[in-house]
Amino acid sequence: MTILVTGATGNLGRLIIESLIERGASADQIVAGARDVAKAADLGVRAVHLDYTDPASVSAALDGVDSVVLVSSSEVGQRFAQHKAVIDAAAAAGVTKFVYTSAPKATTTDLILAPEHKATEEAIAASGLPSVILRNNWYTENYVRDLATAAESGVLAAGVGDGRVASASRKDFADAAAVVLLEDGHLGQVYELGGDVAWNYDELAAAFAEITGRDVSYVRLGADEQVAALRAAGLDEGTAGFVAALDAGIRDGALADTDGTLARLIGRPTTPLVDGLRAAA
Repeated sequence: MTILVTGATGNLGRLIIESLIERGASADQIVAGARDVAKAADLGVRAVHLDYTDPASVSAALDGVDSVVLVSSSEVGQRFAQHKAVIDAAAAAGVTKFVYTSAPKATTTDLILAPEHKATEEAIAASGLPSVILRNNWYTENYVRDLATAAESGVLAAGVGDGRVASASRKDFADAAAVVLLEDGHLGQVYELGGDVAWNYDELAAAFAEITGRDVSYVRLGADEQVAALRAAGLDEGTAGFVAALDAGIRDGALADTDGTLARLIGRPTTPLVDGLRAAA
């Protein structure tokens, strides 16, 4: 078996490679696909040039590969075209297991980030690739910047209301990807993956307080108030509106569901919020 990990020099891709090796894969079974191969030199596996915007590089990277994990692109608005290049090349290469890191409830949610993931899942289905869809909830590491801000100001301000987030650490999600890549029995599955605990922002503020050693208060913002605050902080109107829309999705429950699937896949509890934040910070 030869496994190609795309986006291998990114935060999640690196951890997937580490998890594969921890779970018994040998280094010569793993190929790290990276836009800048030099950045993959410390991964301990063979690295190949793979640029989502260069279909020829994707096809070349797939030479001799049996399994692929497509780590979703971080370039919002360009993701689907980039993902489609990998899907098409994988289908042409006869890949026998195709794993994709998607978004929670990608095909049914109103979350602003979901449409590109929905389109990607549909393209995977249409391609006929034997696939596993991993719908990853939020990464706990997403809140490190908020933690730094709260350490200075004592305030966590957001427009999520009482919405809850079933986050987990990237390591948890990386372990899940390694499991489905290495084990049989997962093809055709769509896994909704989240942390064991869905927390709200009062609990997030309490976690910040525990880590920083100072009081941190959660300040609830209305949508217009949040956009105004983000504009005042220097964000352009489009970006401020995007952030506010993300928070609205959280407020409406887009990230709240958790049923223990992630913990069952990885064979251990997911990383608690405070522990994940502390490690990331």
